[in-house]
Amino acid sequence: MEPALARKFLYLIAVIIFLILGIGLAYQLAPGWFARTALVPSTEFVEQTAAAPNTYDDPKMWFARPGLENDPSDWRPPEAGGEAPAPDSAGAATDKLIPPANAATEAAAPGGAEAAPRGDAAIFFVHPTSYYSRSSWNAPLDDRDANHRATLFMQGMASAFGDAGEVWAPRYRQATLGAFLAEDRVTAGKAIDAAYRDVEQAFEAFLEAIPKDKPIILAGHSQGALHLTTLLKNRIAGTPLAKRIVAAYVIGWPVSRDTDIAGLGLPACETPEQKGCILSWASFAEPADPQMVLDAYDGTVGFDGRPRRDTRMLCTNPITGIPDTAAKRSDNLGTLKPVDGFKGGSLIAGRIGAKCDDTRGLLMIGDADIAKHYAPSYVLPGNNYHVFDITLFWANVRADVLRRLATYEGKPSPVPPAAAPLPVPASATTSKNATPTGKAKS
Repeated sequence: MEPALARKFLYLIAVIIFLILGIGLAYQLAPGWFARTALVPSTEFVEQTAAAPNTYDDPKMWFARPGLENDPSDWRPPEAGGEAPAPDSAGAATDKLIPPANAATEAAAPGGAEAAPRGDAAIFFVHPTSYYSRSSWNAPLDDRDANHRATLFMQGMASAFGDAGEVWAPRYRQATLGAFLAEDRVTAGKAIDAAYRDVEQAFEAFLEAIPKDKPIILAGHSQGALHLTTLLKNRIAGTPLAKRIVAAYVIGWPVSRDTDIAGLGLPACETPEQKGCILSWASFAEPADPQMVLDAYDGTVGFDGRPRRDTRMLCTNPITGIPDTAAKRSDNLGTLKPVDGFKGGSLIAGRIGAKCDDTRGLLMIGDADIAKHYAPSYVLPGNNYHVFDITLFWANVRADVLRRLATYEGKPSPVPPAAAPLPVPASATTSKNATPTGKAKS
């Protein structure tokens, strides 16, 4: 290579390295700005045409529903607690359910017991944000990338609820990820409201399709959980329908104990067997920096009209089923560890613990150096394990929903009791002037 050409080549390499380092540094120093620049749409908001009244009568408008071929919520992890590869599609799932939840740590159910029969609840599941494009504020229903990601989310998340009954999960014109980062909250609100209208219409179709006395489980994550809170407030609270709710799993979206719970029409779940109540948590590994989340949360208004600033979030420990508790990692019945690009997974028991922090109600899952092995990518800034809120505790979530359904129906639980919370020593109590990581505020 000639000297002049070599110098140009080395200069080009230096520029590339500088850009990579510069982008990485910008992301670390200003992740909010970086995310807004990369994800917030630059186009005008386009009002979404209302869906036709019978839109959700069409099975094609559902990711999951009874009778749907290759339903992703039918997928289950392998029975054993090892790291054997899982089926890479819902079509590879068998009709036989995995054994009771304590089998997550064993090769088979105790004494060779048969798998528990599927419960008879109807589960309405709203998937999280899977549309990341800047080209529009709401996802087109036929966006291939968004639908592929939603299917993977359904497989890993909705499957945890599937043994309690038949899962119904609608396709909807979800707000793009950038809508949750935009500084223009008016436009973002329009996109989120448009998405909610689809969810509510799907819920009405769901109600029409199921028996009038069938127990209902509500479950959603992230944007899906947000839409569930609106559904609870606008459609369910104060109506006879509230008595049919076994539990509402509002996961990965903050719910204020002080300003939200009363408006949702159901209390927070206070025991692992309680029915007709709400569960919620948001997962962080340590050292945690939740400031982006807390700043966004503190800038909003609760359902009772009061600011959420400085209020405590509902933190249900998914291992104990009780808010504001701690559990050792050996009581985790099974973390769903993704394999093959999230197309499958395997259950690994006893690796991830959980503790609700003493200040704002975040769920701390322990050392990030351990957690990262069970959440191999997509960890958000600040050691935010948002994407893995359900999969980190897959087998415990499964057991929790079966336990609460048994209470609702007055039947014996098909799964063992939840783990008892760890006692919290007085010396471990965090002072009021500490952050969720235990470090003093500056």
